[in-house]
Formats: sequence, structure tokens, C-alpha cells
Amino acid sequence: MLCTGVGGLLAWAWTSTSADSTVGEVAFERRLPVPPLAPSTVDGDGRRVFDLRASKGRHDFGGQTAETLGWNGDYLGPTLRATRGERVVVNVHNGLDEVTSAHWHGMHLPPTMDGGPHQPVEPGATWSPTWTVDQPAATLWYHPHPHGETADHVYRGLAGMFIVDDPGTDVAALPHEYGVDDVPVIVQDKAFDDGKLGSDTGMFGSGGVLGDKVVVNGALGPYLDVTTERVRLRLLNASNVRPYRFGFSDGRTFALVGTDGGLLDAPYETTGVTMVGGERAEIVVTMRPGERVVLRSTPASLDLDWFHKRISGANDSFDIMELRAAASLRPSPAVPTRLVDTPRLDPAQAKHTREWSFSGTSINGKKMDGSRVDAAVTKDSVEVWKLTARDGELHSFHVHDVQFQVLTVDGKAPPPHLRGWKDTVFLAQNKQVVIIARFADHADPTTPYMFHCHVLRHEDQGMMGQFVVIEPGQVPKLAPEHADHD
Repeated sequence: MLCTGVGGLLAWAWTSTSADSTVGEVAFERRLPVPPLAPSTVDGDGRRVFDLRASKGRHDFGGQTAETLGWNGDYLGPTLRATRGERVVVNVHNGLDEVTSAHWHGMHLPPTMDGGPHQPVEPGATWSPTWTVDQPAATLWYHPHPHGETADHVYRGLAGMFIVDDPGTDVAALPHEYGVDDVPVIVQDKAFDDGKLGSDTGMFGSGGVLGDKVVVNGALGPYLDVTTERVRLRLLNASNVRPYRFGFSDGRTFALVGTDGGLLDAPYETTGVTMVGGERAEIVVTMRPGERVVLRSTPASLDLDWFHKRISGANDSFDIMELRAAASLRPSPAVPTRLVDTPRLDPAQAKHTREWSFSGTSINGKKMDGSRVDAAVTKDSVEVWKLTARDGELHSFHVHDVQFQVLTVDGKAPPPHLRGWKDTVFLAQNKQVVIIARFADHADPTTPYMFHCHVLRHEDQGMMGQFVVIEPGQVPKLAPEHADHD
């Protein structure tokens, strides 16, 4: 009797926890909406000023309408764009009836400007962080980070891209006309429930909601009109838990040219790239006149057991969007064989080596505690961090402020797609990922940065720690207001 019950439960779990496939079922009836570039002004101090307002709305995804949140609109937000060396100001106004925030995911900046759980924006208030953009050209993004509510705010629509330009670390031969041959592709899964975004996580959904529909830039079943021989897609996995393996329906190769923190040393020719939540990938695909091809997600190449693949959505397949080439295409330069030179960090220079173990909803057996400093890092020092997932679930790692380099995965050199600058990485089960980073420029003993699992529900439930960057000889000292965000 017990065996029958357990067997029935497992069978139910297998059939009820994911959508399996939409391959061949998507009509592609809507032109891909491209988030507008955020308008900006330059103030009297020479700072580039942006304005963002979080508000409630109701969004038509295309055949499905739901109550949503958005920045400067009903869903998602505009693309912020700034150049290395510019000082920026972002006026973040909270038009909601609940606390939110704006975190600049992947950005190198002072901790007081980071937008983590220690910089809440109260209803009706405006927060105006300012910093100097100082990092290579890259595809970053922004989203709320209120502890305990991050997953909900991102899922309901508060997200957008932040593109950093830098002539010194970009390549002019790559497609670069925004919205034409250089296109943001923000991918999220959604569940729809009678005019609302579904919130059911299911019996085994420890990572959060798995939607049975995929939206791109807020649209179901979109198509992109391609007018150039090559098109650059800036892919962002903005889903709360679901991983994707992006490729094309005809199995064609494409060039992976960039990851989280900027361009790779050289393009990586491949047929698929796996991305967990929070990761970005810049790819260049070559098109022929008049052809159509589907950007598709197939089962993600992740080292998880069959059950955790199932409940995280790693086994699912989705038709994401269709690329439609015009009858005549404007010629594009070939993708260069070399892109940028990435300075490599030397483990022999590391001041400290730290180990972080991820299990359940804790790191090193501890849940997030706003009054606890988990690491004090000396400014301008290099550190090696060893990361291991222990419990079989889908976990990833994201660290604020710095971009890191992956030294090894399970003792081996990282694959090509992990050899550039990264701020988010998948943690294979019991296979240690070793990373190295330099913690430069910004020191503040009272204000922490965060590191956490970017499965957002895990983060909200406590799988997050915090570190401070200090000057030599300083002692960490959290301000009292940093102790009340559990």
C-alpha cells in the first residue's frame, strides 16, 4: 500500500511539475517589442540623469492579459545606456504601495548605490543613487532586491536592461544599431491564471513558479524582422528559476561573443548556450535572405538528477521567438576572430581563499542575517572563492559589485562560455566551482554588498550572505538600520 502511494506521488510529480514543450505550437503573431532607450539629461554637474518610476499596471502579453508591475510603464522598463567614464544619476521613484528597490545587477559601484536590501525605497519616496560607470562594455540589467519579495517583484515585471558602452572593450565590427541589428531579448516564463500572473509553486516547487508560457520583452510568440546579414541578440534570462538552453530550430551554429561582464577574448562557435537565471549572453547569428528560423530552448545542459531537472524546468523545450529575414539583407562585417584581451587574475596573488556551501536555503548552514558580516574583504585585494552546491537542487551564485573569472569547474578548466567576465554562474551538484575576483575602488565598513543564489525564491528564503569591503586596518561595523531586513 505504501509503495503504491509513493509510486503514485512520484508519477503525479513527474506529470504535473512542468510544461514539457511548446515546440511547433507557437504561432508567432506579434512583432517583438523592443524596450525603448531611456531618455536622459545632463545636469549642471555633468551627470547623466535617468528617471525610473515603479508602478502597477495591466499588460497585454498577446492573448493573455494580467495585472503587472513596470518601470515607466505597465511591464518591464526602458533600457538604460551609459558610457564608461560617465557619472550617472538614476532617480528611482516608488509609485507602489509597498517597499521596493532597484539593484544594478553586474554593475561595479559603491555599496550605498547598489540597490540591495539595505537601500529600500518606501512607497512614494525617491532614491537617487549616483556613481561613475567604470567597467568594460557589457549587457547588465536592473531589478528590485527587497529581501523576501525579490522573486515576486521581478516575476510581476520590474526588470530592464542596462547597457554599458566602452570603445576600449567593444568591437566596432559587431552589430551595434540598437533595436535593428543589436536587439535586447529578455526571456521570462509565466503562468497565467484568470487575469493574473499565476503564483502556484506546486508541491515540489522549492525554486518558485514555473510558467508554462515564455514571453520575450513582455510578448508571447513574437517575431523579429531581420534586415541585416547578421544580428546580435543580447539574451537575458530574467526568469526566477527556469534555466534555458538557447539555440536555433535548424541546429545552425552561432557566435557567442559576450557573457555577463563583457566580450570574450574570441567568439565561440556553438549550437547552444545554457543560461540560468540572471545570466546574460551576447550572440551573433547569420541570416540568409528570406529565411525564417526559430530561437528555441531545449533541455538545459545542467548536472542535476532527473527529479531536480524536472522540477526546475531544465527538461522543458520552448519555441521562444522567430527570426524573419527580409528578401534583401544589408551586408554585415564578419565576426572578428579576436575580440578583446581579458587580463587574467592570478590565484598566486589571492589574499584569501573562502569556501561557500549551498544547501536548502542557506549558505554554510546559515540563513541571511542583516546584522552579520559573512566576509570582510580588503580593498584592492584579490580573493579566491570556492563554491559548492550540496543538496541536489538547482542553485546558482551571484555576487554584487565585482565581475569574477572562473578558474575551475570540478577541478577542470572552464568551458569556453565560462572564460569571460562573469557575475552569475550555475553550481553543479558536488562539483566545486572556483572563482577569482578583485575587490577594487569602493570601501565602506558600514554598508555591505550581497552574494546569493539567483534562484530568487531561494534568495528570499535566506540563501544570501553579505560582505563588506574595507580599507587595510578597518573593522566592519554595520549601521543599525542594516540589521532589520531578515
